[in-house]
Amino acid sequence: MADIKTVGVVGAGQMGNGIAHVCALAGYDVALSDISGDALEKGVATIEQNMSRQVARDLITPDDMKAALARIRTSTELSVFEASNLIIEAASENRELKEKIFEGICAVAPRDAYLATNTSSISITRLAAATDRPEKFIGLHFMNPVPLMQLMEIIRGLATDQDTYDTALAFSQRIGKTTTNAEDYPAFIVNRILMPMINEAVYTLYEGVGSVEAIDTAMRLGANHPMGPLTLADFIGLDTCLSIMQVLHDGLADTKYRPCPLLVKYVEAGWLGRKSGRGFYDYSGDAPVPTR
Repeated sequence: MADIKTVGVVGAGQMGNGIAHVCALAGYDVALSDISGDALEKGVATIEQNMSRQVARDLITPDDMKAALARIRTSTELSVFEASNLIIEAASENRELKEKIFEGICAVAPRDAYLATNTSSISITRLAAATDRPEKFIGLHFMNPVPLMQLMEIIRGLATDQDTYDTALAFSQRIGKTTTNAEDYPAFIVNRILMPMINEAVYTLYEGVGSVEAIDTAMRLGANHPMGPLTLADFIGLDTCLSIMQVLHDGLADTKYRPCPLLVKYVEAGWLGRKSGRGFYDYSGDAPVPTR
C-alpha cells in the first residue's frame, strides 16, 4: 500500500475546494488545479472562509489553519500534478469532460500515481478505461459540503486492484471520513436513492400537487428531513440533479428515472439553484423566495 504524501485535486468548485480543504487539514500537501485562475482564487478564498468558521467553533486552531493553507498550491496547468501520489478529479458531471481531463493527467502524473474521480453517478469502469492505469483507478464520492459531511462512497471499477482499494481506504480514514462500499452501477447508493426523491418532488410541483413551500415544509416536518427536497436541489445544483437523473435513465432503462420536464426547463433557463442565484427559489434578496 502506497504512502500518500501529495494529493492533487482537479477543479476548484464547491466539491474540489472542499476536498482540498480536508486533505490539507489532514496533513497532505495539496496541488489544486482549475482551468480558470478566477475559480482558483475563489476556491482558496472559500477554503479560508470555511476554515475560519472552524476556528471560530474551536474545531481547529489558528495554527492548524495557517499550516493547512500553506500546504495548498494552485495552478491552471495539469503539470502541477507531476509529484502527486493521488489525483482526484472533481470537475462537472460530464463523462466526456472527465475523460479529457484524465487524458491530460495521465500525460503528466507519475506512473505509480493513483487516480480517483468524485463523480456522483458515472461508471467508474468506463472512466478508468479511458486512462493508462485502470487498475489504479477508483471512485471516491465525497458528499457536499465536504468539510462537514462524514460520508464518502468508495466505488471499485472492474479493473481496480486490491492495493488501490486499500490505499483509498487508508486515505479516507486519515481525512476522517466514514466509508460505504458501493458497486459500480449508475448513481451508486446515495444518489440512486436521493435523486429520484428530488425528481419526484419536482413532479409534485409540476403537477400542481403542492407549491414549492408546501412541498419543502411537508418533507421537513412530515419526514423530519433537515431541508426540503427543492431547497436541497437548489443547493446541489439543478444541472447536477438533471445529469444524474439522465445517467440513471440511460443506464437502467427504467421510466421511473425519467427526469421531470420542469427540471429540464429550469436547467434550460439557466436557473440552476444557489450557484446561479435562482432555482426553485430566488436568492437575490435577504431571504429565498419561491419562483413558482
